[in-house]
Amino acid sequence: MAVETIPHPADDFLLDAYSQAVIGTVEAVGPSVVNIEVGGAPSPLRRRRRPQEAVGSGSGFVFTPDGFILTNSHVIGNAGTIYATLAGGRRLPAELVGDDPDTDLAVVRVTAGDLTYARLGDSSSVRVGQLVVAIGNPHGFQSTVTAGVVSALGRSLRARTGRLIDNIIQTDAALNPGSSGGPLATAGGAVIGVNTAMIALAQGLCFAIAGNTAKLVAGMLIRDGRVRRSYLGLGGQTMAIPRHIARHHGLSGEGGVLVTTLEADGPAELGGLHLGDVIVEFDGEPVHGIDDLQRLLTARQVGVRSPLTVIRRSETIALEVVPEESRSRT
Repeated sequence: MAVETIPHPADDFLLDAYSQAVIGTVEAVGPSVVNIEVGGAPSPLRRRRRPQEAVGSGSGFVFTPDGFILTNSHVIGNAGTIYATLAGGRRLPAELVGDDPDTDLAVVRVTAGDLTYARLGDSSSVRVGQLVVAIGNPHGFQSTVTAGVVSALGRSLRARTGRLIDNIIQTDAALNPGSSGGPLATAGGAVIGVNTAMIALAQGLCFAIAGNTAKLVAGMLIRDGRVRRSYLGLGGQTMAIPRHIARHHGLSGEGGVLVTTLEADGPAELGGLHLGDVIVEFDGEPVHGIDDLQRLLTARQVGVRSPLTVIRRSETIALEVVPEESRSRT
């Protein structure tokens, strides 16, 4: 009995298809990628003005026709001067528009005509295994291209401020120092992530901030120059709650936030919180740890009376707090 075989495409055809996908992405997104050089702030002790030397560099990409550039917060740091070198070689002074260390994103702007910009895609449509291309300037090697796949979705990374950044995209497209702030793009040429981190001494463990997060944060930075968040004026730490106590209080989880410090006349103290209280719910949402509480403290709560539930000794107590606006405080 003859066995019918299914013809396989030639290896060179498969390679060509892969190559064409990567080449198409590079041609669409590459011209928008910039090299960012950061100079230190001038010292007040210097009497003479000297040319400022670059103290750091990284990547970014133009994402609007009028010169707005996305990059990482840790790239621009406390910059005294910022310069962006375009793909064609033009070196332009850039102005800091806004910076959000809690999501490690920043927006700068250059004034120039004829700018090529990349479009931000919908990162919620990305799938594990999908081809992605990273473009940046690792170790100063401009317009370096690496390709790989989406290794995982929904990862979390800790920002330098201590807050957790959610919806991180993991990829095996190689990143190196200097790649930070560059685009992670699909084969269709849509930017679905901002490259931000790698695991030192590991291979294929690289991470990008999701494009949808970047769109949201960039919009606020362009509009307000910052991202508004609320705070309660307390210090806390994640605390495990024994299962039998969680059941007794009807909790959905077995963790909460133990209040360890209270700011005098801060929202938490004014709302009736005590040292040793364990926060288990805020604004109708369960709180299983400090990251949950930080995630819920958004601009929407600023100045709004919000319900908060704590366990105090053996009692469940319902309180109300009015969060205030702050930067990087709980």
